[in-house]
Amino acid sequence: MPAVIIKDLRKSYGDLKAVDGVSLEIEEKEIFGILGPNGAGKTTTMEMAETLREPDSGEIFVDGIDVLKDPGAVKEIIGVQLQTTVFFDNLKVREAMSLFSSFYPRTLDLDYLIDLVDLKEKAETMVSDLSGGQHKRLSIALALINDPRIVFLDEPTTGLDPQARRRVWEIIEQLRGKDKTVVITTHYIEEAEYLCDRVAIMDHGKIIALGTPDELIDEYVSKSVISFRINPEVDDDVVWKVTGVESGHSHGQEYELTTATPQETLIGLFAMAHEQGVKADEINMKRATLEDVFLKITGRKIKV
Repeated sequence: MPAVIIKDLRKSYGDLKAVDGVSLEIEEKEIFGILGPNGAGKTTTMEMAETLREPDSGEIFVDGIDVLKDPGAVKEIIGVQLQTTVFFDNLKVREAMSLFSSFYPRTLDLDYLIDLVDLKEKAETMVSDLSGGQHKRLSIALALINDPRIVFLDEPTTGLDPQARRRVWEIIEQLRGKDKTVVITTHYIEEAEYLCDRVAIMDHGKIIALGTPDELIDEYVSKSVISFRINPEVDDDVVWKVTGVESGHSHGQEYELTTATPQETLIGLFAMAHEQGVKADEINMKRATLEDVFLKITGRKIKV
């Protein structure tokens, strides 16, 4: 049975359809991402699955439990990191964790969690003195304190610098091998591609694409872009005849082309250079990303 089942979920605020007929299934032990711009409906969808917001209509099952009929049972088996978490600033890190652990009949060892989120040196530090990255890691630790089977992380790295973001990614990756299902929302393309086994792309309250990052890229924008320099110059037609080249343009000795078979095209490019007695260098290849998928489907980029 899937860890989370959502059927035709809807939530409106006046004329705004925040969530407009969302249906999806999240498998056990996968890291599942909901990717989309701010205002897409990601957080509203998560909050309804977390029992924090009541839907207008639809069904939600978490670990087989009907969220609308038995929210209390759902709360016992999930962990939640909200987009914004407010702590008691006059508590130390360990004290804050001890307080949250008192809310549950079964909890993980605090020292284990402190090590997991790399806060050992900050265990006796006041929460108010933590950096943004440390604050996020504490909120993740609190989401794990009841050893949940399903963990919801809402924009877990928003506002963090690249180094702090990478540390949070490492923590999330560690959950992959601990028999937990992890659901994250994000508007960071790289984050979804790096972490998620599958991704649902969401826009204007709807799921517009669903699959693994590779599946989505292959389905919507399978082409790669290769840029390089030829010295000395050759006739453009010679370059465009290289295996797999679908389109391209040049400026003097600099070329950029698109191909759906980048490996074959690179081999063909070197073969062409050898046959022509020229040198191909400064070669760079850019594979399509989930942002290209979003752009292809919607006609615009995801704004951070």
